[in-house]
Formats: sequence, C-alpha cells, structure tokens
Amino acid sequence: MAGYLDAEGWAQRGESGSRVVALGGGHGLSATLRALRHITHQLTAIVTVADDGGSSGRLRSETDLLPPGDLRMALASLCEETEWGLTWRDVMQLRLRTNGPLNGHALGNLLISGLWQLLGDPVEGLEWVGRLLGAQGRVLPMASVPLDIEADMENEGELYTVRGQSRVAVAPGRVRHVRLIPEDPPVPEAAMHAIQEAEWVVLGPGSWYTSLIPHLLVSQLHRALVTTDAHRALVLNLARQRGETDTMSAADHVRVLRDHAPDLKLDVVIADPTATDDIDTLIQAAQDVGARVMLRQVRTGDGKPHHDPLRLAAALRDAFDGFMGEVGRSEPWLA
Repeated sequence: MAGYLDAEGWAQRGESGSRVVALGGGHGLSATLRALRHITHQLTAIVTVADDGGSSGRLRSETDLLPPGDLRMALASLCEETEWGLTWRDVMQLRLRTNGPLNGHALGNLLISGLWQLLGDPVEGLEWVGRLLGAQGRVLPMASVPLDIEADMENEGELYTVRGQSRVAVAPGRVRHVRLIPEDPPVPEAAMHAIQEAEWVVLGPGSWYTSLIPHLLVSQLHRALVTTDAHRALVLNLARQRGETDTMSAADHVRVLRDHAPDLKLDVVIADPTATDDIDTLIQAAQDVGARVMLRQVRTGDGKPHHDPLRLAAALRDAFDGFMGEVGRSEPWLA
C-alpha cells in the first residue's frame, strides 16, 4: 500500500481531500464510507430510504417517517475514532432484547425517529445525530418521503411483479427491471447541492437493485448525477447476492446500471480480480459507459466477501489522483 495516506496524514498536510459524495445503502455504503473517511474530510453520504423490513419497516409503518436503518448505519460508519464517538456508535447500533414490542429495534433507529418527530425535518435530525457521534462527514436521505421498490421478475419463464425492498431481495428468479413508488419523490436540497459541488461521486458496492439503482430512478438525482462536473466511480461487489444478482457476472452489473441509466457516464470501475469472472467482458462493459477498469485487491484477508477499508481507500485514492494517467481505456488498470 505504498503512498497510502490516512486521515491523520491529511490533517498533518493541512488538507481535507476531495469533495466526495457516496450513494447507496446498508453494508455496502458503510464499507465505502469507512474507506473514504481515510482520504477525505469533505464527505457526504446520500442514502436509500426504501427499507421496509425489520426495525426500520416497523417504525416506517407505525410512524409514517422515513426508514432510519440505512441512515443510522451510514452515521455509525462516520463516527469519530474516540472513546466518545465509538461508545455512541455502539449505542446507536445496539439491538434491544425484550419480551415486548421493542424487541429487535435498533436503539439508534428509535433515537433518529424521535428527533424527526421533535424537529419535523429529516435532514436536521440527522445533523443532530451526526454531532452526537462526531461524524466525519454528512448523511442525507435520497428522498424526503419513504419509497417503495417494485420489481418485474422472471422465474422459470414466468413473469411477475413484487413490491417492497425486503420482498424483492428474496423473490425467486431474476430481476428484470425496478421502479420506485412514488415515481418522482422530492429530494432534499442539500443532497442536490452536494452532488453539484462534488469532485467525485462514488456508487456501490451494495445490493444492486435495492440500494444502488434506486438513486438513478429519482428524476432529480438522476439529472444531478448526469450533469454534475464530478468524476464518477463504481465499486463492484465481491460476491453475487442471492436473490438479486446470483446469476449476474461482474460485467452484467455494469450493463444493468447502463440499462437503467443509459445517459450516465462513469470514469472508473473498481473491481477485485478474485471476484471478476471475465476481465475482457468487464472491460467492454466499462468502455460502454465511458469508464476503464481498475483491478485491485480490495477484499479482506479472511477470504470473506467484505471490502477492506484500507485497501478500498488506497484504490479510491489512486483513482482520484491518477485516473487521467497514461493507461489506455482499453487496458485494465492493474494494482
């Protein structure tokens, strides 16, 4: 990891890094945020709000508020690395174990929902939680209202439709297309401004159809992502996700993105060679969206399909610093 500069190194140099916006949800976005916080202090996460399962789903149905779970996870990933920040992170992530209706709720979900009820503003409520955690970045919802995901599925030649993120994730067969309900939700102005002012936008990794693609289906976000002057990076998953992408190759992931947003151009696609089945087809798929492929080992050393924060940080840092180098777009960018 030669030349890697951690957050302390940025501070010593008096720099805050590039203005970066990361989009997604769940564990995938958390992995990206844990990496990006090592290379920039100007970081904004724009998070999906379509979760309808577990603690978030219960709160969503009972309060008509945004589902807080993915937003909570993003905030926890950005907490300051002090006793204060780490303690409050653990409090936020704590799952209650009771014999009553609170069983299974994440304590942070209750805190966020309470702040939303008190303040009446999702963005302001998240800012308060960010201050409590000493968050090294900002977390924003992708829409101001809860969203539902509806998917067209194909299973053994049979076509059917399923609605709800939790149902899409486990529905048998292959996802053919997804859409959002409501179709054109309002977007927080802060999210639009962050994309417009960004130097880099990072998409992925994560649940392709339920965490990543939904951002491209919101017309205001789509337009902002297409027209921003920022460079765009896509981080591919390390394994196929059962139910959503278990029949898809690495190249298919890029093609699906293009199918849902044909006018979106990328600059770089970051892939781990151990998770890339056919490099040539991935290079072609990347070229079709204007990008080249960066092949880097970003997997954790335990062999599990998890991104290592430092390895991913090094790959993203090199993409930010050197993607305009001498390597031709027809060649993979090797580690």
